[in-house]
Amino acid sequence: MAEVTTGRLAALLDRRAIRLRETAADREDAIRRSGAVLVETGAVDPAYVETMLARERAVSTYVGEGVAIPHGTLAGKDAVRRDALAVLRFPAGVDWGGEQVVLCVAIAARGDGHVALLAQLAEILLNPERARALREATDADGVLRLLKPVDEETDR
Repeated sequence: MAEVTTGRLAALLDRRAIRLRETAADREDAIRRSGAVLVETGAVDPAYVETMLARERAVSTYVGEGVAIPHGTLAGKDAVRRDALAVLRFPAGVDWGGEQVVLCVAIAARGDGHVALLAQLAEILLNPERARALREATDADGVLRLLKPVDEETDR
C-alpha cells in the first residue's frame, strides 16, 4: 500500500491544477474538465479520463458537503504518469445525481495510492470548518494551505 506522508496532498497539487472559477453543464462535464486538468499538467494520459467516467458510472464519487472526489478505476492506473491532484471549484454548482457539487478534487494515483489519498482527503473534509473553507476558497494559496495537515499550518 502506498504511504501518504504528512502534507502529501499539497505536494501533489500543481498550482496550475487549481481552477476556482469553472462551469460545467453536468456531472460528466465536470469530470471531463477535472480529467482534462490532470492531462494538461502531465499527470495522466487522456485515456485516464474515460476511467474516471467509468468509476462514476459504477459508484458516485460524491462524498457530501458539496464535494466530489472523481478518480479512475484500477484499469486506468497504466494511464497515470505520476500521482497528482486537481482542484476545480464550480461556484454555480453542478448537479451530481441529485446533490449539488461545488468542489471536485480529482485524484490520479498509480496502483492503490488513491486509497491513502482518499483517506487523507476525508480527514480534511470531515472537519466542517475546513471543508467549508475549501469549498469557498478563492485563490490557489488558500487551497494549498487548506490541504496541509492542521499541525503544519503556521498561520493559525
